[in-house]
Amino acid sequence: QNTIRNAIAGVEIGKVFEEDRVFGITARFAQDYRRNVADIAGLLIRTPAGYNVPLSTLVSIETVSGLRQISREDTRRYISVQCNVRGRDAGGFVSEAQEAVAQGVDLPAGYRMAWGGQFELHQAANRRLAIIIPITLLLVIMMLYGLFKSGRDVSLIMLNIPLAIVGGVFSLALFRENVSIPSSIGFIALFGIALTDGLVLVSRFGHLREQGMALREAVIAGCLSKFRPVLMTTITTALGLLPLVLTSGTGSEVQKPLAIVVIGGLISSTLLTLVVLPTFYEWLAARTEK
Repeated sequence: QNTIRNAIAGVEIGKVFEEDRVFGITARFAQDYRRNVADIAGLLIRTPAGYNVPLSTLVSIETVSGLRQISREDTRRYISVQCNVRGRDAGGFVSEAQEAVAQGVDLPAGYRMAWGGQFELHQAANRRLAIIIPITLLLVIMMLYGLFKSGRDVSLIMLNIPLAIVGGVFSLALFRENVSIPSSIGFIALFGIALTDGLVLVSRFGHLREQGMALREAVIAGCLSKFRPVLMTTITTALGLLPLVLTSGTGSEVQKPLAIVVIGGLISSTLLTLVVLPTFYEWLAARTEK
């Protein structure tokens, strides 16, 4: 081992001082005598008896691929296996991979396996959203009830949320995008716009009814008067986000799902809001009056 190390890697035999810098002097065989396996096999090794024998008579020399680096975490060695997930969600991929590894891989004693990466961030964000979204919706319901003092009107306005979800989900499927953190944020932004459209219509219906207008006339007049504002909100938002849908450069993996969800949800929410919401409002109001 000493002979091989000194011949190939070299041994430090001194130092050179140049101002405040220090350089080591390393001695080793010339390139012509350590170029290939045959040269290394011909190294002469001195035996305890005093004569020399070729290295090839003592060892077998093979060329193998080894670790390029040894990494440690918590004082323990670890090897990382990395992959990029395309065409599907990372969470579903990791779940299937964990099941496959659990069924087909038996780790020796002293070994353990840990899964990490972007799916961990996705799971952590989902846990936060599972807490934040219900709290936000509850606050919105409380504010709407304080404004209208009517559970019926609040329910009609909240009906816009599932109407918007329909378009967002279909748009993700159309563009073959997966549910991710950006798309979840897009749904949250979409809910706000959809609730605003419902609020505008319901408040207009109530205002016309307070002026003494009949139920059917109030619904029709309210839809006609608020058609342009609702449509303008949808068109301006969709046109503003359209470049994000068409982009494919750096950052598109974050911007594109968000824009797809918002545009698709706005289309379904606007079309259904102008049809479903007035219909349900008239039906519920007629039942209430009876």
